[in-house]
Order: sequence, then C-alpha cells, then structure tokens
Amino acid sequence: MRKYFITFFITLTLLFLVSLSVTAQLVPCGQTESNPCKLSDLGTLAVNVFNFIVFQVAVPLAALVIVVGGIFLLVSGSNPGLADKGKKMLWGAVIGLVLIFSSWIIINTLLNALGYVNS
Repeated sequence: MRKYFITFFITLTLLFLVSLSVTAQLVPCGQTESNPCKLSDLGTLAVNVFNFIVFQVAVPLAALVIVVGGIFLLVSGSNPGLADKGKKMLWGAVIGLVLIFSSWIIINTLLNALGYVNS
C-alpha cells in the first residue's frame, strides 16, 4: 500500500510541475524578429527563473507537504511514530517556506539596491 501511495504522490507532483513549466514565459524577448534578445535580458531570465521556482514550485509543494503532514497527524490515532512523522513534515515545510521567502527578500532587496528594474 505504501509503495502505491509513494508512486501516486511522485506522479502527481511531476504532472503538476510539468503543467506549471509549460505555462511559464521566462524571457519577454525573442518571439519575433523585431524583438531580439540582448545580453541585458539575461538578468530578466535569472529573476524570472528564481520567481518561478519560489512562487510556482516551492509554495505549492510546501502546501502539499503541510496537507500530507496534517493528514498524518489526523490519522495517527495511537501510532506515535506516524504523529512524529506528521510533525516533522509540518516543521520541515514551515522552515522551508521561511528559508525560501527569506532568500527571495534578500535577493529582491539586493537587486533593488543595485538599481535593477524588472520590466
């Protein structure tokens, strides 16, 4: 049963990530000949990739881990091992979100201090 749950979870996660990556437009240039990509668009690409990873991948995955950890806590009943696993999942997701958003704040502040404007 556990093997099927893990397989289902991994498949669902991969399908979710593929659907997100299809809708992402990372660089606003190069679609036409009148708008070729320049070297300055490399910064835009880096910022858009970072924002995509933070907001489109990390936050939904953390929310999914929080839900699964909460389900583990709810169904643990008299099984303390399952309750501990649920608590660890919840704490890991919360700490991961704090680290992700802290890195986003630091990078965004540095870019604003350097005068970068994402257009």
